[in-house]
Parts: sequence; C-alpha cells; structure tokens
Amino acid sequence: MSSQMKRTYKMKNGEKAFSPFSDSEMEGRQTKLRNTMAANDIDACLFTSYHNICYFSGFMYCAFGRNYGFLVTETQATTISAGIDGGQPWRRTYGDAVTYTDWRRDNFYYAIQQLLGLPSAKVRRIGIEFDHVSLDLKAKLEAALPGIELVDIASKVMTQRTIKSAEEHVLIREGARICDIGGQAVFDAVQAGIPEQEVAIASTNAMIREIAKSFPAVELMDTWTWFQSGINTDGAHNPVTNRIVQAGDILSLNCFPMIFGYYTALERTLFCEHASDDHLKLWEVNCEVHRAGLELIEPGARCSDIAKSLNAIYRSYDLLQFRSFGYGHSFGVLSHYYGREAAVELREDVDTVLEPGMVVSMEPMIMIPEGMPGAGGYREHDILIVTQHGTQNITGFPFGPEHNIVPAK
Repeated sequence: MSSQMKRTYKMKNGEKAFSPFSDSEMEGRQTKLRNTMAANDIDACLFTSYHNICYFSGFMYCAFGRNYGFLVTETQATTISAGIDGGQPWRRTYGDAVTYTDWRRDNFYYAIQQLLGLPSAKVRRIGIEFDHVSLDLKAKLEAALPGIELVDIASKVMTQRTIKSAEEHVLIREGARICDIGGQAVFDAVQAGIPEQEVAIASTNAMIREIAKSFPAVELMDTWTWFQSGINTDGAHNPVTNRIVQAGDILSLNCFPMIFGYYTALERTLFCEHASDDHLKLWEVNCEVHRAGLELIEPGARCSDIAKSLNAIYRSYDLLQFRSFGYGHSFGVLSHYYGREAAVELREDVDTVLEPGMVVSMEPMIMIPEGMPGAGGYREHDILIVTQHGTQNITGFPFGPEHNIVPAK
C-alpha cells in the first residue's frame, strides 16, 4: 500500500505570508550564498538548522522529531518539510517548498535526491552545517548521496549573517523597543509576596500583545521572560520558578521578544524595596563595567581586547573570579534553543574585529555565591548597532540603583 502513496508533493495553500523583509533583501542573502558556493566549488547547500533555514528562506520550522531542510542550488531554493505542517512552509518561504510524506521513513532523503536531479545530475560537493548535523543525519546523507562530498559551510554562512542589513536593523530596533515594554511590565509587577511566574507572565504577555499590534501579520511564537529572584539570579539562563519574592531580594529581569525568528534582549538587575550596602557596592561595580563596555564597542575594536579591558576593572576590585561568562554577543536569527553567531562574542578567545552593520550586546555579569556579603547575580544588558563611526545604543530601559530599586506597593 505504502509503495503507491506519494513520497513528496507541493502544498501551495493560500498566498505567500507577510514578511518584514523585502524580496530584494531575501534575494540578496541567497545571492551572497551562491557567490560563496561558487568561490568554494560547492554545487548545492543543504541547511538543516533553525537559524540558517530561517535566515535564507524566512521559514521557522517546528521539528517535533522530524527532519527539515533548505536546499539551495545555482538556480533553485527550496524548503523540505514534513506533511504535518500543511501549506505553512510554502507560505513562509522565499522560494519554493516541497513536502515529504510519512509513508516511508527515508522520504526526506528522497526529496533531496529529487531536487538535486539524482542520479543523472552531476553533483560533486554539497555544503552542510557540521556544527548542526548529527552523526546519524550525516550517515544517512552519505548513504543517500553516494559519491558526493559533504563539506562544511557553517562558518562561512555565519560570517555572512554577522553583518546585518538595514532591513535587519529595523526589525532589531523594533525588538529592542518591545524589550523595554517587557521590562516596564516586570518593574510594575514586582512586589514582595508575588511568585516569580506571575511577574514573568505579565512581561511576556505585554510583549506578545505589542508584537501582535506592531505587524500586519506575524507568528506569535517563542517570546519569553526569565524573571529570577534571590538565589535563582546566580545563572543567566535559570528558568522561572514559583519562588515568592521577598523584600530586599536581588532580582534579575530578562525579556526576550522573538519576532520572525529574530531575538532581542533586555536584562537588568533590580531589587525589591531595598538593597543592602554590600549589594549596592557590587551593583555599582557591575554598572561601572557596563558603562566602560558600552564605550569600548566601536568599529575596529577586537572582541578579545574588549574582554581583556573589562577584566582589568573587575580585577581592580578583586571580583574577576566571580565573572560568569563573556561580555556580549551578536544578534540576529538566534534563540535559547537554536543557533548563535559564535564568531562575534566578546570573549578573550575571540579575535573578530567589529565591523559596521554588526549588532552586539554589552552584558557583564558577576555571581557572588550564597553565604558571602552581597550574594546573587548582577547583570546589565544593552544592544548596540555598530556604525561607520561608532555605535547606536538601541536599549532604552535605565539601569543602576538610582532607577531599579522597586518601591513597596
């Protein structure tokens, strides 16, 4: 029975969906990719990651245990999706879309063969993402594409993504604006006696409503808030809990609107009602590092040099051993569960030079363990667009003790 069922088909259901990016923007991304392919003697690229499929096609898939791909050749660009998604992949894709069915386990690989015109077409080298393809997937691709060399394309396309276009800057600015709305919702919701999750819900709902209001059509997915209190502030990515906020608690505000796959963030240290002298001293030091970092981000600056300069400030206060992670990172198509542009991280081991068009954060953090004076995690976070002559800070929410000690309600 299954041998008589379709293995692939096209589901062009409805019209192409609204995109914040013009056709010329998307065409430009794919043209740059094809130039990279030609320069590296690559016949086709098969992307499987959330971030590259979204960046090059506009479609953000939901894996749920299934394979997804975006196959780019010299003349075609096609998403490969599971039948469970109906016409959504085609509506969201800049390019074509093919759907594979569940009737045979290898239909995803059959779709790739079909799009490449195998076995008759002469395909010698295909670019894949070595940092995303699992051993299992790589073995299955090799079995489906005998005699074809699989080469790594991940670092080259990551480099392309690090330089944002003017249209990307517009969307990222919108995200930063919506971050500020989420931050204000956190500030307004905080009070002694409230559980963390209620504060997070208020922030996330405020951001989702603003995203919905700001675009004529938009998928409302993945926006979230991490609001942490007390000991829960010790990690930047600690999940929201039902811990009850208490007067004097150190708090961590983390707002993340997700818009068409693009991530932005606002992160701030707050206190509920009052802060101890020990907490205030540490908070002021972290704000000093943050201000210095904002000044250091500029075109021509080397990521590693920024990190080393900021290390010196922490060291002068004997706090460097409490630093948690790098000082910032690139923005674009990324999320807490997929992708990041590791080439632009403000760390000692990254020597990338900042260029106009890049978008980076400044986000110093120190964590003082429980039992020590001023215990807790301190973190501030702004987003900056690197320009020809400097930077533009697109984060508006204030930071520091003069602003973010939440009064009793």
